[in-house]
Amino acid sequence: MWNKIVKLGNDGVRHYYSKSKIQRPRVIRVKNNVAYLGSPKRGPKPRQLLSLPPFPAQPLPGKNSSTNRVTAISWLKYYFDDIPGNVIQSHFNKGLVECVDSNVPSVSRGMHKNYMRKINHNEVLEPGVRVCVPVSVAEAKISKRFDIIPSGTLYPNADEINYLRRLVIYKDSAIIVLNKPPKLPVKGNLPIHNSIDALAAAALSYDYEEGPKLVHRLDRESSGILLMGRTKESISYLHWLFSDLNKSNSLSKAWDHACESAYQRYWALVIGSPKEKEGLVSAPLTKVVLDDGKTERILLASGSGLEASQEAITEFRVLGPMINGCSWIELRPITSGKHQLRVHCAEALGTPIVGDYKYGWFVHRRWKQMPRVDLEPNSGEPYRIRRPEGLDVQKGSVLSKVPLLHLHCRETVLPNIEKFIEFHSSKSSSDNQSELKYSSKPNLLRFVASMPSHMKISWKLMSSYLM
Repeated sequence: MWNKIVKLGNDGVRHYYSKSKIQRPRVIRVKNNVAYLGSPKRGPKPRQLLSLPPFPAQPLPGKNSSTNRVTAISWLKYYFDDIPGNVIQSHFNKGLVECVDSNVPSVSRGMHKNYMRKINHNEVLEPGVRVCVPVSVAEAKISKRFDIIPSGTLYPNADEINYLRRLVIYKDSAIIVLNKPPKLPVKGNLPIHNSIDALAAAALSYDYEEGPKLVHRLDRESSGILLMGRTKESISYLHWLFSDLNKSNSLSKAWDHACESAYQRYWALVIGSPKEKEGLVSAPLTKVVLDDGKTERILLASGSGLEASQEAITEFRVLGPMINGCSWIELRPITSGKHQLRVHCAEALGTPIVGDYKYGWFVHRRWKQMPRVDLEPNSGEPYRIRRPEGLDVQKGSVLSKVPLLHLHCRETVLPNIEKFIEFHSSKSSSDNQSELKYSSKPNLLRFVASMPSHMKISWKLMSSYLM
């Protein structure tokens, strides 16, 4: 088909041009038993990529393997331990899993399509390889019911006891591991009775005379893995593990190596994006009391030496590009300070966590919770927010008027407390048979907790299609 174009020149003479019109292919479609010609469907548009940590050179913590050869699908199943294996396998079948080409001299070029290649599920990974996968791999089903918080009583009923026991993801003779939901306080005081430490005695004692005790804390608004000790001996081991003091008195070389391999990883949704894709924040913290004499606030220490400060170190890594003015990051605290991650994100990185109004109130006021144009790094095309049908975005997600705190302790690796307690006791009693009995157990335990509902909704909203 030809179109006639008329232009008037400077000499007043009309000039006629013809331009061919590109004809798009037509296909026959059937709708309501009626056939008609229409344009073909557009293919699936790429989603943003999630960058996994570099593949470690040492054996994977908490994974029993007789060989150091780890395939790509084993690495993804290990990292996404809370995701069904068939979901990960389908991403390999569709060719959606990629890695940074090892022939590229610099990894700092990021997840650009010119430096990415598809990877097969049975390909053996080399140390340092970065695997990238669409964020859809971590999309999970979201319950339409709101999370139930036990009522304020020291004597929970049967439903509340069952609710708390459903939070347990691991239990042995030494520890109990919970996936703490948001809004549930950890440590109670006089006006708060529905805290975990108060309810644990009634709901989580099981066959023990006393309930488990807390060994570390999570903020009331945050969620994720929470550890509790079941015996006095295990509590002392865990307190020693989480303390930042000089651990010169060693119990054994195996215990020292297991403690060095222990870590925690948090996922957080922050406003903005750090300037660097990954790095280390070393910023001491200090505590101040506001004018009312009651409210405490954690701030970055000025370094003048006139104020009491505590060392605080945090590793961070950006998981993907910025969408809707926000980005997902992974945090690994090296030290354990109060509100350390929240202060480092807000003040050191300049990217406060979504829902953290204590340390990011002014940024939240300027932040427009509306879809904005952000560029996809592979193609340079703009993203837009995807609103899944039938999804309630008002449940504290990133698009709600008042989002909940988006900070979740997703992964924890720690020594096998049960094994080391019995190993050290058998070693002191020179019981060789007991030592052989417990040598088959792993030295490290690894736990992965799924995100709460409001963060799952934000994850789905942020896994956007291209415009």
